[in-house]
Amino acid sequence: MLDQTTRAAILRLRLEGHGTRSIATALGTSRNAVREVLRAGTAEVPRLERPEMGDAHRDDIVGLYDDCKGNLVRVHEKLRDAGATLSYQALTAFCRRHGIGREPVKPSGQYHFGPGEEMQHDTSPHDAKIGGKLRRVQTASLVLCYSRMIFIQLYSSFTRFICKLFLADALRYFAGAAHRCMIDNTHVVVLHGTGKEMVPVPEMAAFADRYGFAFAAHEKGDANRSARVERPFDYIENNFLAGREFRDLDDLNAQALAWCDRTNATHRRHLHASPRDLFAVERSLLVPMPIWVPDVYLLHNRIVDVEGYVTVNGTRYSAPWQLIGRQMEVRETKAEIQIFEGPRLVGRHGKAQDLGQGRVTLPEHRPARGQGGTPSAPAVEERQLLETAPEIAGYVTALKRRAAGRGTVALRRLQRLLRDYPRGPVIEAVRAAETYGLFDLDRLERMVLRGISRDFFPGTDEGHDDE
Repeated sequence: MLDQTTRAAILRLRLEGHGTRSIATALGTSRNAVREVLRAGTAEVPRLERPEMGDAHRDDIVGLYDDCKGNLVRVHEKLRDAGATLSYQALTAFCRRHGIGREPVKPSGQYHFGPGEEMQHDTSPHDAKIGGKLRRVQTASLVLCYSRMIFIQLYSSFTRFICKLFLADALRYFAGAAHRCMIDNTHVVVLHGTGKEMVPVPEMAAFADRYGFAFAAHEKGDANRSARVERPFDYIENNFLAGREFRDLDDLNAQALAWCDRTNATHRRHLHASPRDLFAVERSLLVPMPIWVPDVYLLHNRIVDVEGYVTVNGTRYSAPWQLIGRQMEVRETKAEIQIFEGPRLVGRHGKAQDLGQGRVTLPEHRPARGQGGTPSAPAVEERQLLETAPEIAGYVTALKRRAAGRGTVALRRLQRLLRDYPRGPVIEAVRAAETYGLFDLDRLERMVLRGISRDFFPGTDEGHDDE
């Protein structure tokens, strides 16, 4: 087909009086082509009107484009599964010609980073189909700016604790850290200030120092400064999440990790390499991982309740039944709930995925069959009595059995006798009372007074009984 310049020349030469043969010879074209242009009488190139392979699937393409969030790769896969023979190139050309999902391309600036110089971290909310339901999740991403290596994970919420879990996983994935981590002005990391004046939360600054990098924030309104991590969010939404379903969050993040592996190994035309190839250069310039890093955990202080459980995030986890009423240190890690009694680990549970899931009970945390009910911890008064006068342990036990409730009032009265009177007469009176089965503390006190008068005032007690 003749271009518009040649067609304009044909019309001009005809106006100058040249014949068809001379025009064809001068322009190096056929006489039939010259005649067609002369019949059309215009230099405009006529559009070819011919049936397209995509016409038969137009409605399916428009519907799938919305379902797959504009990802034509997924649209083509679903069309092929439905039996269509349309090639991917024909599909993209059809969408371009008919304006399906096409928007004008906007120019963007550039930032250049050396290997290991900077990594960028940000989060973005997305909707994912989990367990048959559409759920809002927070997508966390970390990108190495030089190689474009990306690591993503998705969470139901994003807190400072989750941020540390994510960064620890990401740095293990990269086997190192860039020297600077660029963030937006998120409250998860920022204590106060913006841009160059940003001061990180001490907890996050200590976390960064452990891995050998420092946090930095871009200036307010300068979102392009973190474009390395911002741009892939659209790709995540329209490629990874488009048309996929997940059983639960664990399945979602497992597939996200596999997707990162495939994406990082894909050749990029503008890079003339894949991120994995460029990472081979960058890896040696990253800050190496420490030889040992403790697990990231969130600390809770909990008292084991009367049923033998501690509560974390609305879910109840069992503790050894002997520790009822004791205060425990509970550590929440990425996958576990760990229960500590001082420095000793006394319980470990797999972390419930959904908040408020109910109870998680380990068989070893319950008394053996036939062992009886859960014994209560000794009262403070009883422990103090046994520490002060261990020789009256038998009388204390018998007194508790005969007293109302836990015997607190009776034990406190016995403590007062030991505190207010000389120890010898009190111990002697208690032994006598235990021998004869006397548990009336008023009578016991009179016995103590009689012993004191006999020891300190000889001769004054003769002829009197204990009444």
